[in-house]
Amino acid sequence: MRSRTFFVLLSVFFLLSLCQSAKAAEAPIVVGAPLSTAFLYGWDAERGIKLAVDEINAKGGVTVGGKKRPFKVEVIDTRDLEPGVPVSEALLALEKLILEKKADFIVGGPVRSEAALAAMDLLSKHKRVSILTTGVLTPAYTKKVEENYNKYKYCFRNTSHVGVMMNEFIIMIEDIRKGHNFNKAYIMVQDVAHARAGGEAMKKALTDKGWTVLDMKIYPTGTVDYSVGLTDAGKRGAELLFLWMDMPESAVLLKQWSDMQLKCLPIGFVNAAEQPGFWKASGGKGEYLIVNLVNGGNAPAKITPWTMKFVEAYKAKWGIEPEGYGTSSSYMAIYQLKEAIEKAKTLDPDAVVKALEEVDIMGVYGRMRFDKKTHQIIPSLDPKEGAVTGIIQWQAGKRVQVFPPKVAEGKVLLPPWMK
Repeated sequence: MRSRTFFVLLSVFFLLSLCQSAKAAEAPIVVGAPLSTAFLYGWDAERGIKLAVDEINAKGGVTVGGKKRPFKVEVIDTRDLEPGVPVSEALLALEKLILEKKADFIVGGPVRSEAALAAMDLLSKHKRVSILTTGVLTPAYTKKVEENYNKYKYCFRNTSHVGVMMNEFIIMIEDIRKGHNFNKAYIMVQDVAHARAGGEAMKKALTDKGWTVLDMKIYPTGTVDYSVGLTDAGKRGAELLFLWMDMPESAVLLKQWSDMQLKCLPIGFVNAAEQPGFWKASGGKGEYLIVNLVNGGNAPAKITPWTMKFVEAYKAKWGIEPEGYGTSSSYMAIYQLKEAIEKAKTLDPDAVVKALEEVDIMGVYGRMRFDKKTHQIIPSLDPKEGAVTGIIQWQAGKRVQVFPPKVAEGKVLLPPWMK
């Protein structure tokens, strides 16, 4: 009788233990990732997020109040980079993550600027801490935090914005001018709002520095022939060709530039050229193109001890080098979030906000800390002081970091026909 009672008690204890284990396993920290998954800035962000989560979970997860809890990622396609998709669709996707998927935190997007700005009110309403990591280069995002901190304090951004990026490009272009006595530029941009605005801003910035801007050509999305504009640039003696395009057809532009052997150095924001596959897509004719990848680590480089560890881990998991803007920043956001949760010792959003404001770690692209008033990552040209950009040049089939100088792994090269 006693042995039977003992067996029953042991069974009950065993079942209770299983229930407790199951309960613990069912209590992950849910990270919602609203991303435009059919586009580079969506799928590479998703891969960066999942890589970081896998690494952290493999080491036991996140310590919250003395207990280890795993991260769980819930990705939803916002479609906000697709032509004609209204902002409201991205907002519905975000709200679904919060209400149906029970996301504790938001990392990634929305990716389109208009959608991200509109989403700030939703994040405030639901008190969800968010780290924006991809797309959305407008300074207006973190300016809203500064102007109405109490409402928008849940919004952070660990990537750059166009104001910082343009200044970095101007510094680099001025260095090129000093080395080669260039002073004539030609601008070619895609017919979308951000590219047109960027082209106008670069035109003004170059003009202010004493450059002669010969013209600015605007091309509809999907254009497959740029020969007229390129011929005009060549005839007028352009030495710098500034590009702002996020359509895959920009590979055609580089092919035509190479075939014509134009004596102007191409430089700019070219979405297609960020990816490792661009070399093959352009038939190797994208060589010498200089591209801004926004954050370091989006291509192989030795910025910090963590950079190449990240690159190798990404290659091992996804079979490809980091693919461009949105990769390293999305990966680092998970580590920043982990650090903040462990500092706060709770998932309480207001406590995590305060902890994120204090997070100061040496990450993949330098020292990573947020400005406490704007919640914008603090940039620098020195990785010991802040987050550094990754400006690369295609050289012999590889993306070589050429700026900023403190982390450059090669010098800017001119095409042989320009020498």
